[in-house]
Amino acid sequence: MFKILRAIAIFYFFLNVFNMSMSNENFFKKGLELYNDKNFDDAQFMFERSIVFNPKDFNSYLYLAKIYNYKEDKQKEEKNLKTSLLIEPNNEEAILMLMKISLEKSNYSKVKKLSKTFSEVCKKLCDKNKEILENLNNIEPKKNES
Repeated sequence: MFKILRAIAIFYFFLNVFNMSMSNENFFKKGLELYNDKNFDDAQFMFERSIVFNPKDFNSYLYLAKIYNYKEDKQKEEKNLKTSLLIEPNNEEAILMLMKISLEKSNYSKVKKLSKTFSEVCKKLCDKNKEILENLNNIEPKKNES
């Protein structure tokens, strides 16, 4: 009798672990669908649920940052980008978004540092780095200027 109860308990344990891992993927996929449909409030809710089940899901943090960018909440956007980069430091999209925020804040040294990192990891968005550096050169004060 004890063996049967033990086997049932183990079965339910593995079933629940499997369901939790599948639900995390479903929350992210559903959030991505809602995001692509421009239903940002519901997408935000799904990405937050995804993070509850998997706090290391850097993509959910990245998409939350995109939603906060749309909502023009720069503080939450930056927070989610930094969290995404803590989990996945080579995420070129998050680095690029953080570079743009730093450029808006006139934090030129941070833009240069992020640009260096971006150059090392870029695969798809490499041309965007040149664009940001050109913007930086156009607005950064020259040493001869007073």
